[in-house]
Amino acid sequence: MSSKREEILARLRDCIVNFDIDGIKDAAREAIEAGIPAYEAIMEGMAKGMDIVGRKYEEGEYFLAELIMAGETMKEGMKILEPYLKAGDIPKLGRVVIGTVEGDLHDIGKNIVVTLLSASGFDVIDLGVDVTADKFVEAVKQYKPDIVGMSALLTTTMVNMKKVIEALKEAGLRDSVKIIVGGAPLTEEFAKEIGADGYAPDAVLGVEICKKWASTARKK
Repeated sequence: MSSKREEILARLRDCIVNFDIDGIKDAAREAIEAGIPAYEAIMEGMAKGMDIVGRKYEEGEYFLAELIMAGETMKEGMKILEPYLKAGDIPKLGRVVIGTVEGDLHDIGKNIVVTLLSASGFDVIDLGVDVTADKFVEAVKQYKPDIVGMSALLTTTMVNMKKVIEALKEAGLRDSVKIIVGGAPLTEEFAKEIGADGYAPDAVLGVEICKKWASTARKK
């Protein structure tokens, strides 16, 4: 790899780590001008930066605000690179349908998960907030995802996660997907109780669980 190429990829990575929104736009344009494929700029540049941010978050060096800022920086870089992505460039790890459950309008945590999943190579369908059980069922029928992700920030709305799982069972779709849940009031015990396959205390761990599931599915 030429030193110029390495330099640009390192700059893309560092812009994510340092939340440099103007810098990421310049670096993304420079990558295209230098003939670096958009796929490579995303996976070898920006995604590497998100990995570092994730590690810093897990080690307590970064907090939620930093995760959000890194996600916003990534989005700005993606806006420039996406038009240059050819269909099928990024090998997809799998498809995820995700949403905040009915009655809950909180989306910061969910949005971070969406950004991290996309950066990791998942095809993500974000249903938004206040998503009813019926909407989750319709989305599973329509998009045929590998994983369903549910988020809640209120103790009063987390009970609606169980409704979604019951509705998927009734529709005969439960066994076709892995279900992961997350949000401040949740616990591992609650996730098991409602019949979810996984529980994520934070966005970084949530994405790790999804990656593990994807890699196990590929080996089968």
